[in-house]
Amino acid sequence: MKLSRNALYGSLLLLPAAVLLWTFTYQPILTTIINSLFSTPRGRRSAEFVGLDNYDVMINDPVFWKAMSNNAIYAVTTIPLSMALALGMALLVNSKLRGQSLVRMAFFTPTVLPMVAVANIWLFFYAPDYGLIDQFLRPFGLAGNNLLGTPDTALWALIVITVWKEAGFFMIFYLAALQQISPTLLEAARLEGASPMQILRRVTLPLLMPTTLFVSINAVIGAFRLVDHVISMTKGGPDNATTLLLFYIYQTGFSFWDTSYAAALTVVLLAILALIALFQFGYADKKVHYR
Repeated sequence: MKLSRNALYGSLLLLPAAVLLWTFTYQPILTTIINSLFSTPRGRRSAEFVGLDNYDVMINDPVFWKAMSNNAIYAVTTIPLSMALALGMALLVNSKLRGQSLVRMAFFTPTVLPMVAVANIWLFFYAPDYGLIDQFLRPFGLAGNNLLGTPDTALWALIVITVWKEAGFFMIFYLAALQQISPTLLEAARLEGASPMQILRRVTLPLLMPTTLFVSINAVIGAFRLVDHVISMTKGGPDNATTLLLFYIYQTGFSFWDTSYAAALTVVLLAILALIALFQFGYADKKVHYR
């Protein structure tokens, strides 16, 4: 009887969270999956069941595959680069550095800036002929670069912005984790004759693995979530060179008003994120050493 009462109390305490989780997470996902199986309602014509037709259209849609390949390049590049840069910055500001507070603030400042403001700053850098990058390259005869207007360089220009903005955010987590490592472990390694590189590889990095897993999860989410700079700077151009999957969903749903096709694209994005989450929590989490 006592166990049943405890179970009842526990269920009642969990009920508000469960209702919110269902209302704002699972119910919208279920509705999106259902909508992807219907046509888009137009005027007086209501939505009709079309089965997997939207997915069939997607397979033959070259813009979808372009967005997928762009997103793959974007994720594979920005995630390791921003994490490595964040770790390097955290190691630097965790050392005995003169002006440590100023350096920390300088590294963290890009994180607090809104993405639209960041886009404005980098538009000045990338502006052909009079932008900061072209001004720097002019003495070498390399000016006149339209980095955001050229298909071969536009995506890489956005990748640089993302790494610049995300690294400072991830640095905070690495810095907090570094300050939790016991100095006695590092001192013992030095007494054993370990070099700074051996201490980093054998002591520091293994102890940072839980933080690395957490940061990697956030980096993956960011790689598929950030599209503000695409909307502000290129709008997917030129020739879909910077179209990412989430931007294509936004464009399909809110510019072309093809809501059923946008729902099908959203289901694909959810499936990709679910597979990545399964790998991270089902495999990578077991390889992490927790103290």
